[in-house]
Formats: sequence, structure tokens, C-alpha cells
Amino acid sequence: MPLEIINRVANSKLVTIDLEEFYPAGERISFDIKDWLFEEHILKEKDFRTYVKEHNWSKYKDSFVALHCSSDAIVPSWAYLLITVNLSKYTNRIVIGNLEQIEIVLFTEIINKLDLSFFKDRLILVKGCSKKPIPETAYVQLIEKLMPVASSIMYGEACSNVPLYKKPKL
Repeated sequence: MPLEIINRVANSKLVTIDLEEFYPAGERISFDIKDWLFEEHILKEKDFRTYVKEHNWSKYKDSFVALHCSSDAIVPSWAYLLITVNLSKYTNRIVIGNLEQIEIVLFTEIINKLDLSFFKDRLILVKGCSKKPIPETAYVQLIEKLMPVASSIMYGEACSNVPLYKKPKL
């Protein structure tokens, strides 16, 4: 009689949350305005407005853009806002900062919108490994949001996880 292999993970009451499944599709683009500054340090309004007016904004269609200036220039707020006025017609999201900041903003929005009713009193495993750039902040925000509803939270993989939280018995 052959031995039957039983998948205990599949048969468990464990609910897995994989943040990678929520990763929004779209190219991430870093937009550095230093090349639009005089000698990469001085913003000349007339020249800057010309660059903005003549730039091909459509190439950012359906992307996520991080606006920043990599030089030590003092960039007035209106410069980023002027770019945003033109860029927002094409992009999914614009942030001031780097590419990591885009992910933080996106995952903050995703986690804030999560409906947690399914996770009430459940054993939850937050999947750890990811091929996409999931910010550490997203995991922290997710755990904070799950703690009031979950009975138990673990991190990692089903076969090797780290217990993080267990609801106190009253």
C-alpha cells in the first residue's frame, strides 16, 4: 500500500498574506531635475518653464514617478508643482523623493484600504520573501493593522516562520 503524502500547510487554518500580490503594475521612474538647472545648481525660471513646456510628458504614461534633484540646489516648491501639473495627466502617481519613496507611498495606500474582516480571529502568515521591492515599512504597517483582528501573526514561510503576535486570552 503506497504512503499518502499529506500537505499539512494546505490543510491548515493558516491564512497567508503576500504583499507582492498587491504590487501595482507600472514602470517606476526617477525624474531628476538637476539637468534643467543652470550649472546644475541654479533654477532660472524662464529656462525652467521652457524645459517644462517642451518636454515630452507622454513617455511617462501609466508610470510611477519620483521627482527629485540630485544636486545641492535649492529648488523652490513651485518647480515640483509645475512639473506635477504636466506630469499628472499621464502618470499613476507622483512623489517627491526616490524610488523607495514611491513604494512606501503606494503600500501605505494599499494597506490603509485593506478590508480586514476576512482576517478576524485567524492565524495569519505574512509571507517574507519577495522578488519585488516591498518596503519594510509596508510590513510594519500591515502588522499594526492586523494585530487588533488576528488571533496569531507569523512571518516568513509556512515551513519556517517566526511567531510575532498572539492575541492574549481574556
